[in-house]
Amino acid sequence: MRAKILYFITAAVLVVYFVLVGSRGLMLIRHGTWLTVTFGVAVLILPVIGVWFLWKNTQFVTKANQLGAELEAEGGLPVDELERDKYGRILRDSADEVFARRRAETEDAPGDWRSWFRLAIAYHDARDTPRARKAMQRAISLHDGKPVQA
Repeated sequence: MRAKILYFITAAVLVVYFVLVGSRGLMLIRHGTWLTVTFGVAVLILPVIGVWFLWKNTQFVTKANQLGAELEAEGGLPVDELERDKYGRILRDSADEVFARRRAETEDAPGDWRSWFRLAIAYHDARDTPRARKAMQRAISLHDGKPVQA
């Protein structure tokens, strides 16, 4: 729940920022010289890219949460079996063992979105965000029946 609140606060701050930047861009365009119009258009591109990125990220998070809820309803969410040190960091040997099992599960059923979802959770727990995101994107694509790149 805390993550959702933080996400919405961050998104709201970004929207305010996009509005402020966009208003500056429009102000530059209204000034009317070729230089200010050029800068104004360039400044307006930033909020457009930002809104697109925020929209795509929101879609990703929403879909990942839906998959998590579906997997939880099936009783298929992975149990946190990673060993941690006294500071809460995951012990490397424990993580390697879990990753080996999750990767083997994924290799045995490469078309099953559930195995990719569980692999994404394992990567996330180990703070390997790029791999977690890629595995979750694959889980979402498989769940939606979209073509998946090898």
